[in-house]
Amino acid sequence: MTCSLEDARRVITAAETEALTIGQPVNIAVVDAGGNLVAHARMDGARIGAIDIAINKAFTARAFDMSTADLAEHSQPGGPFFGIHTSNNGRVMIFAGGVPLRRGEKIVGAIGISGGSGEQDERVAQAGVQAL
Repeated sequence: MTCSLEDARRVITAAETEALTIGQPVNIAVVDAGGNLVAHARMDGARIGAIDIAINKAFTARAFDMSTADLAEHSQPGGPFFGIHTSNNGRVMIFAGGVPLRRGEKIVGAIGISGGSGEQDERVAQAGVQAL
């Protein structure tokens, strides 16, 4: 079971709606169960430097099956994952905004949001999660 293009479109639409609500253009990426990009949307006005960050947040959330916000907490100096951001050729993101997508208890993909503050990215990501 994995995240289909139809699922990704639904997740992106919900995330984009939330981003519009808070007035923050963002990049929205959705990956499948294998961590591969299914779809990406860059809202008008969203930073181009945040494209890769959104994609890599989604990859990270799926690769470690946890939100990037949780991973960030555990990757601080002295934490069990300190230095993890240097793994996977630098693809691991430890900023809020990457969240696994679940169908029941099974992880089927992940969403990554980048372009706002950590709090904004997380809020938009959670809106996408709710759409699945």
